[in-house]
Amino acid sequence: MARRFDHLADVEALVAVVDHGSLTAAAVALSTTPSVISRAIVRLESRLGSQLLRRTTRRIGLTEAGRAYVEQARAAFHLIDDAERAVQGEAGVLTGQVRISVPTTYGHYRLPELLRDFMERHPQVRLEVNIANRNVDLVAEGYDLAIRLGPLPDSGLVARKLEDAALCVVASPEYLQRYGTPSSLDALARHVCLPFVMPSSGRLAPWLFRNGTDDVEWLPESRITVSEDVLGVVSLAQRGAGICQTYDFVVEEPLRAGRLVEVLAALRGRSRMFSMIYAPHRRLSAAARALIDALAAPSPT
Repeated sequence: MARRFDHLADVEALVAVVDHGSLTAAAVALSTTPSVISRAIVRLESRLGSQLLRRTTRRIGLTEAGRAYVEQARAAFHLIDDAERAVQGEAGVLTGQVRISVPTTYGHYRLPELLRDFMERHPQVRLEVNIANRNVDLVAEGYDLAIRLGPLPDSGLVARKLEDAALCVVASPEYLQRYGTPSSLDALARHVCLPFVMPSSGRLAPWLFRNGTDDVEWLPESRITVSEDVLGVVSLAQRGAGICQTYDFVVEEPLRAGRLVEVLAALRGRSRMFSMIYAPHRRLSAAARALIDALAAPSPT
């Protein structure tokens, strides 16, 4: 009996060319050479009796027939992936790689312990962790899941709330000894504040307070601003450069050790929400689903 699908490697080559934009990039992704990729495309077009790619000196594009074929081929590969992932999950031993993107605060102060426990339970799973203060495109950049701050727009992705992280305002004892301790927002405005520039908008992140029953958004002004890495405001505050607002979980140890002191505690009570987002379940491996469940599980009391 003749093999019906001995051309699947050629189909994979075509999809790789479309996904990566060139023969050269596809060859790198598949660990082969551009000439091998080119011959695979020629064989596939010959088999189908139709041109799939338009080749020019500057770019490669799909014909109408090629676009329809690639769409169906991707769907077929997804089905194969789903079948393999289902078997992996049923076997009881998770394998494979999971890619996750997290902001710096969560990546440094919340995630390590969670990932340590997960890796101990699933030693054959590989994790790739991207720690950065930017919102990645999960589909385009190939991430399985991401942790993000704040309310999430309706994007067709699944979102699971992780926690409402409490906020506090802190300064070093040295700073407070030199400049005094603010007792109100009016007094705070006369201090050196350390605001963070939000990468999504380029604007300063407001500080959140609760004054009695009123929620207040207060915009800090300062000669110093921090961008890209929000943990920079904490580092500056610990060195006596000014006052910052951050999460309780970030400064828990410096507060306990006396390197930082909380100020304006009477105005605390606000928080920011962290959520986990991912594509619908059918696109996730068993390992990715297990990691999602582990991260979303409530912390033991």
